Amino acid sequence: MQQNSAAPKNMVDASIQEVPYPHRKGMPVLILGLLLSLIDIAGIIYGAFQIETAENPVLFAVCMILLFFLWIPLAGLRVLQPQEALVLTLFGKYVGTLRKEGFYFINPFCSAVNPAAKTQLKQSGDVNDAASGRGDAINEIAVTGKKMSLKAMTLNNSRQKINDCLGNPVEIGMAVIWRVVDTAKAAFLVDNYKAYLSLQCDSALRNIVQIYPYDVAPNVDTTGDGLADEGSLRGSTEVVCKRIRDEIQSRVQSAGLEVLDARITYLAYAPEIAAVMLQRQQAAAIIDARRMIVDGAVGMVEMALDRLSEGGHVELDEERKAAMVSNLLVVLCGNRDAQPVVNSGTLYGG
Repeated sequence: MQQNSAAPKNMVDASIQEVPYPHRKGMPVLILGLLLSLIDIAGIIYGAFQIETAENPVLFAVCMILLFFLWIPLAGLRVLQPQEALVLTLFGKYVGTLRKEGFYFINPFCSAVNPAAKTQLKQSGDVNDAASGRGDAINEIAVTGKKMSLKAMTLNNSRQKINDCLGNPVEIGMAVIWRVVDTAKAAFLVDNYKAYLSLQCDSALRNIVQIYPYDVAPNVDTTGDGLADEGSLRGSTEVVCKRIRDEIQSRVQSAGLEVLDARITYLAYAPEIAAVMLQRQQAAAIIDARRMIVDGAVGMVEMALDRLSEGGHVELDEERKAAMVSNLLVVLCGNRDAQPVVNSGTLYGG
């Protein structure tokens, strides 16, 4: 059953592939069309004089008809900028893609297809952004038409609130650098390749974030090998971004898109738990600092006792050693400066 269900998908992918469109240079066609138009206009003027002199009016009528048909080939002239493409169809059938920059002549009855031409997402390849007005978007659409951009574009998806593997809600934002590599698949296999990419980015981000904790946590397996590791969203950014990129690429490859890179642009705990998590981090930092101070103080006390014993200058019994250790630990581990006290007696009250 699985083989039968997988076969149609492969057949669909194989049936729609980008093919080059057989084009011609546009400049000879433009020059020839303009020359014929000038000749035809001259014929119209000459035919008009014949009508005034009551001579044969057929020339005027024929030249008028030819003038209409001479402008049809000029409608097939196209100009392509670098990293632009035209996906062309003829009466609903895909006939090829024009990629290379230049001035070309194509079948004037061909129409360009770009289902995402008017799609507005938060990315560099949009026809309009949040800062520009509606009039700018209309002008941009009129200029670009149905051309499909082949440039590397950046998609900045909105921040999402996702629970990490420990159930803590985190807010995360992501930027994806992508481009179109197969124009036919992008135009015909999905309804809107920009919206499709945005949806797949959200889904892939959610799937990967749920594997990792925000910070390093014990007994958490993020690699799937059954062993606990130190992977986290905050500390393993490169690994997380690579897994997100691979996840998105596996989802959009059938649509003719290539994901070049994926980066986390924003990462923080959700506002409802941010204050509590900040206190937790501060407490952990204080504990680590105290542990380091105590370890250093114990080492210094041991060194002081060893140096006094080696020199033989002072003989300390167990009680005096305990008092000395207590005093040194108070001085080294205290938060305030030590206040010296002059003792005129002895430890034994003498």
